[in-house]
Amino acid sequence: MRLPDSLREPLNALRVRGRPRLVGGCVRDELLGLEPKDFDVEVGGVDFEQLQSALAPFGATDVIGRSFGVIKLRTRDGHDYDFSLPRRESKTGAGHRGFAVHPDPSHSDAEAALRRDFTLNAISWDPFEDRLIDPLGGEADLRQRVLRHTGPAFVEDPLRVLRAMQFAARFSLTLAPETAAISRSIVDTYSELPVERVWGEWEKWATKSEKPSNGLTVLEETGWLKHFPEIAALRGCQQEPEWHPEGDVFTHTQHCCDALVRLPSWAKLPFERRRLLLLAVLAHDFGKPATTVYAPRRDVLRWISPGHEAAGAPVSSAFLARIGAPHDLEPYIVPLVVNHLVHHHGPKSEFGDSQVRRLARRLAPATIDDLALVMMADTFGRPPLYSPQTINLIEKLKAKSRLLELSSQAPKPILQGRHLIALGQSPSPNFKPLLGEAFEAQLDGVFTNEEGAVRWAKNQLRRGELSQ
Repeated sequence: MRLPDSLREPLNALRVRGRPRLVGGCVRDELLGLEPKDFDVEVGGVDFEQLQSALAPFGATDVIGRSFGVIKLRTRDGHDYDFSLPRRESKTGAGHRGFAVHPDPSHSDAEAALRRDFTLNAISWDPFEDRLIDPLGGEADLRQRVLRHTGPAFVEDPLRVLRAMQFAARFSLTLAPETAAISRSIVDTYSELPVERVWGEWEKWATKSEKPSNGLTVLEETGWLKHFPEIAALRGCQQEPEWHPEGDVFTHTQHCCDALVRLPSWAKLPFERRRLLLLAVLAHDFGKPATTVYAPRRDVLRWISPGHEAAGAPVSSAFLARIGAPHDLEPYIVPLVVNHLVHHHGPKSEFGDSQVRRLARRLAPATIDDLALVMMADTFGRPPLYSPQTINLIEKLKAKSRLLELSSQAPKPILQGRHLIALGQSPSPNFKPLLGEAFEAQLDGVFTNEEGAVRWAKNQLRRGELSQ
């Protein structure tokens, strides 16, 4: 296992006193061929004071986790590592925090493994003997891409079901049948979870997914989908087979989410943009259950969902609030939901300048680049259908937005109050309507620069829009 140089010396010092083991995500990631980012060390055979004394020469030690037997070491080169003692946990109350924790240096490797949530997280590594310690068969589960709980204590922490959701999505895992069954047995404990912990798991789903559809499948298999009714309503919502041969809206949404994360441009985006786009794709058809009807379309009875884009706005807002998403995500996500079919409305060959300017304005603070990714995911979410015509439309929209320098920003008003003052006007409430009219004229292409804006204002003043 590849170890940072700054971790080797503390491990050597601990070896003299106890049994240091690399545990958790760093071992799992190494086995998956990923670069481990967080290195956690569990040390048996020492007490807290011995652990702290052994680590002190290598940097600053933060003992804020003393009651849990955890010390955070910040090495002199600025790396952070968590060192912990094996511990026993006993359930004392409801919820994620309802545990009494007692460090227990005498714990064996097998006992320590049983305390973890899933077998793939219960694998440890002895850095000195260079061997895996895997009493629960986690390596085999990882090879088979199976997510399996470690034991009956799983039911004590309902957050583990949501962890299963995001793990399945991040590592393309399927849930073991017995883990789905034990999760269904605690479906009514969801209310014990603080909303900030719920968001923590959804955020990992939204930023780190390799196959996000697997996470949605976990929610369905465990019965926990009922806690997210906006998603649950998609299951069984009919779609016209000619346009959506993949199935109902739930299945379509799964395909769309997977399509988005496969787009190379999504993977290159910063953390903040990735999460808002995957959540927007998840929510893009939230309006369909309320609007879908079997009705004539061009004299043929079809499943149609007129107005579902706008109908999805309040449903998306409700979902984001339910999962505890930060408030600043909603203004980005809702316009993407409402406008995700704009390329299918209006002319089918070209996008007018005014149309693109107004679209960029409606989307703000999201952008046309963001919308194009949502549209591409929606297009690729209808296998086996492939629509070069739709992709061409999206590319034309992107090209026009780049030409107008609006692909990554909304248009800004050119005419300002200072221009009216320079024209001899005294500041007054009458400025606002004229500036609003100016912006509309700008969006229509009446002027495109400051000189044209001032000329337009002079003409309006001559017509008596403001008193001289």
